[in-house]
Amino acid sequence: MKTLQAYLPGFALTAVLAVIAMILGNFFPLIGSSVFAISLGILINNTLGVKDTLKLGVAYSGKKILQYSIIVLGFTMSIQQVSKTGISSLKISITTILISFLVSYLIGHWLKMSKNLETLIGFGTAICGGSAIAAASPILEAEDDEIALSMSTIFLFNILAVFLFPALGHLMQMSDGNFGLWAGTAVNDTSSVVAAGYSYSQKAGDFATIVKLARALMIVPTCLILAGIKFYQSKKSQQNFSFKKIFPWFILWFVVTSVLSSVGIFPKFAIPYAKSLSQFLMAMALSGIGCKVSFQQFRRAGHKPLVTGLVTWAAVAGSSLILQYFVF
Repeated sequence: MKTLQAYLPGFALTAVLAVIAMILGNFFPLIGSSVFAISLGILINNTLGVKDTLKLGVAYSGKKILQYSIIVLGFTMSIQQVSKTGISSLKISITTILISFLVSYLIGHWLKMSKNLETLIGFGTAICGGSAIAAASPILEAEDDEIALSMSTIFLFNILAVFLFPALGHLMQMSDGNFGLWAGTAVNDTSSVVAAGYSYSQKAGDFATIVKLARALMIVPTCLILAGIKFYQSKKSQQNFSFKKIFPWFILWFVVTSVLSSVGIFPKFAIPYAKSLSQFLMAMALSGIGCKVSFQQFRRAGHKPLVTGLVTWAAVAGSSLILQYFVF
C-alpha cells in the first residue's frame, strides 16, 4: 500500500505544470491551457526525463485526476443538457464504433497482425483509448507485448489529435457544436477529447466531453459482446471478466453532480469556482499524460500497428464528419 508521501512529488510536478499551462492559456486563448499542459509534459519527459520518485503521482494524475475533473465539471452542466447531447450523439458513436472494428480487422488481417492486436487497436480507437484496451485485454487473454503495442499506437494518435483536430476545425470553419460532436466521436481517449475540445472553445469542450462520456459507456456492452464471442469460441467461461472492473464509474458520478446542480442543491454562486477547479484538474491530468509520452516508445512499435491505427483513426474521423453533415 503506497502512502500519500509517495504520490506527492508527482502531484507537485503536475500541479506546477498545470499552473504554467493555465497562465499560458490566458495569454494565448486560441491554443488553450489543455494543449499547453500536455505539451509541457511531453517536453519534460523527452528532455529532462521523469524520475522514479515522480512516476506514481504522475501516473495517478494522468488517470484519476482526469476523472475527478470530469466529475467536478458535472456541477457546471444541467442534466437536461447532458442527456440531450449524449442521446443525440449515440447514432454517430455506434456507427463509428462499428466502422473502427471493421477497418482495424481488414487492415490488421492484410498486414498479417495477430487477431488480438488488431482487435485491441480497433477497440481503443472505437471507444475509449487505453481504458478500453485495458478492459478488453483480459477478455482476449492478450499478451503483454500486444497490450503495449496497441496502447503505444493509440497514444500516438491521441497526441496528434490534440494538435490536428482544432486546426482542421478552424480550417473547415466548424461551429462549436459540430466540432464538439466530431471530437467526441472521433478522438480516441477522453483526455485527448478534453484537450482538443477546450482548445477549440469552452462550448466545444463542454459538448465534446458529454459526447465522449456517452461513447465511453459503450465499453460495457462491447466488452460483454466480446466476452460472449470469446466464450463461444473457447467454450469455457472467462474467469478474468468483471463488470464492476470495466464499468466507467466516474461517468455515473458526473451525472450525479450534474443532477445536484440542476435541482439547486449545489449553489449557483459556486459554479464558476467549480469550472475553474475542473480546468485546473484537467490541466494537471493532461500534463501527467504528457509526462508519459516517450518518442522512443513509438519507434519501437514498428510500422504495422501504426499503419493499422492510422487508417482506422482516419476512417473513424472521416465517417464521423460524413455522418453528421450528410446522414443524421
